[in-house]
Amino acid sequence: MASSSDPWMRELNDASKLVDEVSAMVSQRSSLPLSGSQMQRHMSTARRKMTILRTKLETLQSLLSKFPGKQRITEREMNRRQDMLNKLSVKAGEVAPTLNMSMSADRDSFFGLDRNRGDIMKIANDLDNHDLVGFQRQIIKGM
Repeated sequence: MASSSDPWMRELNDASKLVDEVSAMVSQRSSLPLSGSQMQRHMSTARRKMTILRTKLETLQSLLSKFPGKQRITEREMNRRQDMLNKLSVKAGEVAPTLNMSMSADRDSFFGLDRNRGDIMKIANDLDNHDLVGFQRQIIKGM
C-alpha cells in the first residue's frame, strides 16, 4: 500500500477535494442571487477550480504512466491507483456539464437570450454589419 507521504497520493487527495468543492459550489449556486457580481465571482471561482482539477487529473495520469523507478510498486497497486484515478475522473466529468450548463443559462439570462433567441436570430440573419450594430444597441437599450 502507498504511504500518506507518497506525492502521487497527496495529489490524488487534493484532486478529490477539488471535485467536492466544485460540486458544492455548483449546488450552492441556487442560493445566490440570479444576477450580480456575487454570482459572477462564485461561478468564476468554480470554473477556475475546475481548470485546476483538470490539470491535476492530467498530471496524475502522466505520473502514473511514467511512475518513477525508485518507487517500486506492485502491479496490483498500479491497478488500484488507476481505478482511483478513473473514478475521480468520472466524478469530475459528472460535475463539468452541470457547471457548463449553469454558465450557459447565466449568460443567456443576462443577455435576455433565454426568452426570444429564435426571433433575434431571424432578425439578425438579414442585417448587414451597420444594421446589426444598430440592432445590438437597440437590444441593449431595451434591457
